Amino acid sequence: MLAVLSPGQGSQKPGFLTPWLDLTGTEARLREWSALAGVDLLHLGTAADADEIKDTARTQPLLVAAALLAAEHLPLDGIALTAGHSVGELGAAALAGVLSADAAITLAGVRGREMAAACALEPTGMAAVLGGDPDEVIAAIEANGLYPANRNGAGQIVAAGALDGLDKLAAAPPARTRIIRLQVAGAFHTPYMAPAETALAAEAAGITPADPARTLLSNLDGTAVDDGAAMVQRLVRQVTAPVRWDLCMRTLADLGVTGVIELPPAGTLAGLVKRELKGDGAPEIVTLNTPDDLPAARDLIARIGGRS
Repeated sequence: MLAVLSPGQGSQKPGFLTPWLDLTGTEARLREWSALAGVDLLHLGTAADADEIKDTARTQPLLVAAALLAAEHLPLDGIALTAGHSVGELGAAALAGVLSADAAITLAGVRGREMAAACALEPTGMAAVLGGDPDEVIAAIEANGLYPANRNGAGQIVAAGALDGLDKLAAAPPARTRIIRLQVAGAFHTPYMAPAETALAAEAAGITPADPARTLLSNLDGTAVDDGAAMVQRLVRQVTAPVRWDLCMRTLADLGVTGVIELPPAGTLAGLVKRELKGDGAPEIVTLNTPDDLPAARDLIARIGGRS
């Protein structure tokens, strides 16, 4: 079985879409989607610097656009499963047929703008807690009034919440852990994002989804969702709910996934999968970052695509 993964915020790099402009139709597609997203995706993907593309309002539609742009050049009939991390779920939902590409880009634009606005209401942040006993890490996060916003597997849990709580966690970290403060605008995937969830729900109410045409995993609990309307509800809820990428990877293993393609900007999710799914059953992984990587991705699809 072959899985295609769509990355989330933090994976972007300056100029990462520049090589894709060599493919016919790329520029026109990005201009079309820019009108839906309310940001200049062509500029952001090619000429913008690191500071500009870490702005939540810009980053989120940019990442969804990048994933969908690259996927247009793959034979999707050979793909059995899709999953995305955080905002990457919108891209995964589009690849599964739940949303149109236009709807996914539009929702990503609203999501990014509203989450950025929610971040401005109160000073909050996030920090990655690496290593340690997971139960002890969760207990320490909650003891400091914080939330476990991302459980990414491979020994990585992300704490989110008030800045003073993050400072206290860093001052007295759980045993055998290392804490890295993340350069993000606020506490994503926590109740601090409630205004953004409300706004996204209003936008999503105008969309008529379809049921998935292939297996689609949800960040809420790692399960496969077979109802389009239920998936849209989960996409909205995910704005304030923790990302359980660890459970998504467990499902990849349980389903016997033998091949993984990560869409651009690729590397982060591939690294998590590589560290978590080890041994004889480890899947073959292709990171799709430029058009030069398309032959390897297509070859993987040809060899194992559609197997279950």
